[in-house]
Amino acid sequence: MIPYKGKSRRAVNYLKTIYFDCPEWTPCGVSFLPATWMRRGAALEELVLSHPRVFPDYRKGSVDFTFPKMANPLYELGRHTDCWGVVWENIARGQDSQPIVHPLADWSAFDEWKQRLPDPMRDGWFGPRPDWAEVERSLKEARDRGDLAWGGGLAHGFFFMNLYYVRGFENLMLDLAADDSRLRDLIAILVGYCSTVIGKYLDIGAEIMSFGEDLGMQTSLPISPAMWRRVVKPAYEAMFGPCRDRGVPVYLHSDGHILEIIPGLIETGVRVINPQIRANGLAGLQEVARGKVAINQDLDRQLFPFATPSEIEDHVGEVYEGLYLEEGGLMVLAECGPDVPLDNIDAICRAFERLCRLPEPS
Repeated sequence: MIPYKGKSRRAVNYLKTIYFDCPEWTPCGVSFLPATWMRRGAALEELVLSHPRVFPDYRKGSVDFTFPKMANPLYELGRHTDCWGVVWENIARGQDSQPIVHPLADWSAFDEWKQRLPDPMRDGWFGPRPDWAEVERSLKEARDRGDLAWGGGLAHGFFFMNLYYVRGFENLMLDLAADDSRLRDLIAILVGYCSTVIGKYLDIGAEIMSFGEDLGMQTSLPISPAMWRRVVKPAYEAMFGPCRDRGVPVYLHSDGHILEIIPGLIETGVRVINPQIRANGLAGLQEVARGKVAINQDLDRQLFPFATPSEIEDHVGEVYEGLYLEEGGLMVLAECGPDVPLDNIDAICRAFERLCRLPEPS
């Protein structure tokens, strides 16, 4: 039974979308990197305010364009060390960092590294976790408002990416090719950490679980589909299986080309997939995902800075018409960096308003 009782109109519409139950409208969203707000400032805010159906919760002053403190430390300048000992470097405030030091670049450090493992109940990726009682209260407050109680608690790159954050990408590829037993030990450590966090969110009332990591590259997977099924899929099954068993849908974001593993992701319990259109192609997503799993379709960020507004509207329309089903299963998302012109952001919003049948804000 789909849990509509007591939910707001927006939450019901979201659930109807992911369960293919004929939603009223197609959920959509436009998101901005902190660097985008920092560059565009008040002009971007005025644009957002001019599209209340796309941004129903935004109020003037909601964003401090200077970002005195970034919510995510990886958007801050400088070097940052995470709970696994990975050192990150940021050279452009408001955009993401890159890992530059891998604590297990040499396996000889493994035994000593294992003495400093983070506690999943206390240690987040960067600093202590929020108090679990506070998290439980916030989930209950969301449910009481009729909103969906979203859980997650894991950083972007929670598993597969973290393997190469910790080991280094080339080292990981060699480990996989050699079927190194130490890699199996590392996998067990990461799965154990993630599973503990997931289990806690389920126990305190999360109604949907959100995860993100980039499983693909621009035109292919970094490993073969067979190796993905052998190494990554069992880990995902261990982590996502408890969600599926409790009827809690799993939302998974992944950048990159992932067509060959979407069926496997569905088998692990993924209910909503957030793929990139350029890396996977419309025809490929129609074949392996449309009607089989709910899609929160990430539109072409590589197009947004360079296209004309009319080309942007054509792109949104092509993707929408190519993936839309009356019974649901489609959401659309546009992430805009600081190089996207305001006219193009406006074109995205106008296309959403034209296509998605968005309700008037309450």
